[in-house]
Amino acid sequence: MASTKPGQRKLQILQALASMLEQPKGDKITTAALAARLSVSEAALYRHFASKAQMYEGLIEFIESTVFGLINQISEREEGGVEQAHAILQMLLGFAASNPGMTRVLIGDALVGEDERLQLRMNQFYDKIELACKQALRVAVTQGHGAEADVAARASLLVSYVTGRWHRFAKSGFKQNPAEGTALQLSLLLAA
Repeated sequence: MASTKPGQRKLQILQALASMLEQPKGDKITTAALAARLSVSEAALYRHFASKAQMYEGLIEFIESTVFGLINQISEREEGGVEQAHAILQMLLGFAASNPGMTRVLIGDALVGEDERLQLRMNQFYDKIELACKQALRVAVTQGHGAEADVAARASLLVSYVTGRWHRFAKSGFKQNPAEGTALQLSLLLAA
């Protein structure tokens, strides 16, 4: 790791942490194990991150910037509210399928026993996802799909559906693809 640029070292640490989170057993990750994986000392890790919580925050920042960047693209690209909601849900499921280690962060599994603020941040992430679903569903209402009175309940249901699929993916040892076979389910959830 000595020949890499400083910004790349942080990225290598985060990539190694995400890779370790992909292990189906879901064991707690220690800084000692992370350092061993990178063939560096624990002190080398702490030169880039003040704590393990900061390492997890780095992963959460990656999740947030990626997911909300994609949601913004979907909102700009799709004119129909139902289509927006469908694309957001598909993206969330596909993101988990492509990033198994991040799925453990998304469901909070990797954050058990870590700093409480990390779980609070993930709760805020869920709130923002639900808000994005509400916005898409409100667009759908203006286009004659559904009723305004149902928007909050439907958005909550959609987020619960996605998190349930994420949980099944993680609990299956990352064998059950969360995006597989969802076309009919999403159609039923989004039917007016």
